[in-house]
Amino acid sequence: MDKKLETDNLEMRLQALENQIHGERRNKSGKPLKCAESLARIQAGLTSTANKRERVKILHKKIEDLLKYLDPQFTDHITVPDAMKLEFILAEEDFLLSQATLLEQVSNMQPLLDSNYIRDVPEHATKLQRLSQIHIKEQDQTETQSLEVKKLFEEYNKMMFLLSKQFTQWDETLRKLEEAKGIRPVE
Repeated sequence: MDKKLETDNLEMRLQALENQIHGERRNKSGKPLKCAESLARIQAGLTSTANKRERVKILHKKIEDLLKYLDPQFTDHITVPDAMKLEFILAEEDFLLSQATLLEQVSNMQPLLDSNYIRDVPEHATKLQRLSQIHIKEQDQTETQSLEVKKLFEEYNKMMFLLSKQFTQWDETLRKLEEAKGIRPVE
């Protein structure tokens, strides 16, 4: 049902487009002009004209050559002599040799890439995913524990500070009492 609706919609849009292009003009039989029919007629005319002309036939045969000439690299091929190309290659000799060495190393390591360990990577990936989730969970727990330990240290430090202050006050009070009685403090 949707395809029929889409087809009808497309035909209506095409009819509206043809009306915009041709207006209310009609062909000799009285039917409205169709763009596709006009284009097909024009194409047939051009083809028959091209087939009658010998020059156009030759041109069609030479299209590949023309496309080759239009290619931007064609000018490089013409303008850059072989000696210059050789110079470019020799200038990059060190880089090319290093790349060749690396490719040779990869080739030598091919058996390692084909090993069971590499083939088992998807299985290990699922295990690693589970371990990663456990690790994240434990990191969260560690963070919670760290906050709690920090809180306990702060309370401990506060308590030590208050005890130290209390002992200092007691020492001061005791010193004043000893001075008042004339007792000499023990050092």
